[in-house]
Amino acid sequence: MATSPRLINTDSEALPLAVWPCAQTTAQWQRAGRYVAESARHPGKMLPELARRILAAYCKPGDIVVDPMCGIGTTLVEGALLDRRCVGVELDEHWVALAGATLNAALTSRQRRLADVRCGDARCLTTLLKGYRGRIDLIVTSPPYACEAGVIDKQAWLRGRRLCDASTLNYSADRTNVGHLRGAEYRAAMAAVYAQCYAVLRPGGLLVTVTKNMRSGGRLADLATITIGLANDAGFGYLQHIIALHAAVRDGELVRRASFWQLSQTARARQSGQTLHLIAHEDVLVFIKPREDS
Repeated sequence: MATSPRLINTDSEALPLAVWPCAQTTAQWQRAGRYVAESARHPGKMLPELARRILAAYCKPGDIVVDPMCGIGTTLVEGALLDRRCVGVELDEHWVALAGATLNAALTSRQRRLADVRCGDARCLTTLLKGYRGRIDLIVTSPPYACEAGVIDKQAWLRGRRLCDASTLNYSADRTNVGHLRGAEYRAAMAAVYAQCYAVLRPGGLLVTVTKNMRSGGRLADLATITIGLANDAGFGYLQHIIALHAAVRDGELVRRASFWQLSQTARARQSGQTLHLIAHEDVLVFIKPREDS
């Protein structure tokens, strides 16, 4: 029988907090020469440096790592380079193919044998990962933002066209993709994903989520708090909160690496009287599946 999760009050000074500088070099530089060029069209790519830090901190060589929404395969690439055994699941066949192409380009033949990518729905992990159930040491995932996401096309926007290429919106043209869901539908889908994560992890295994609070309709969507609640409801204990900086640290100062969209939207909000600031971090949330009683 499992023990009750050890929950840590997020308002308490007892909550372990860390800050990771993950953008000392740009995202483009971090992927240069390893990731296939087409992968840049994914709207929610994890920084390779962030993936490396998570993998180095929360698992060891030889451990089994799963990314249930692996996108272009960042977790798989960085995990195999660190001698972790990695399995990625991705619903959209286009991203599955790109993840495979990047794995082939970035890894040696020995490292490539450590990484596998499968097409499927994260809400069906117990079926997709049947042979791994109860053996997985770490799950790393960056869930959809629960608001519209796409790849910025600055030149098109300056010509009066839409800001994001329609083909990149919400990760996929498949309306069943969680990236298209909002509000209660989004929370229900992600609750199913986290329940599946709980089922396939070994006792004592970790779930690490990378979330970013986004604005939609002028309001801030607190995805970190939503994620903590959903993971808690799935049975996980909340262990740690990490601030992953998307700004470089230079001589004690933060050097922003804001996107064109962030800059334009923040400027527009300030012109309308809203005192908004650029978001320069992601929230890395660490959860544990309780160990079974002896």
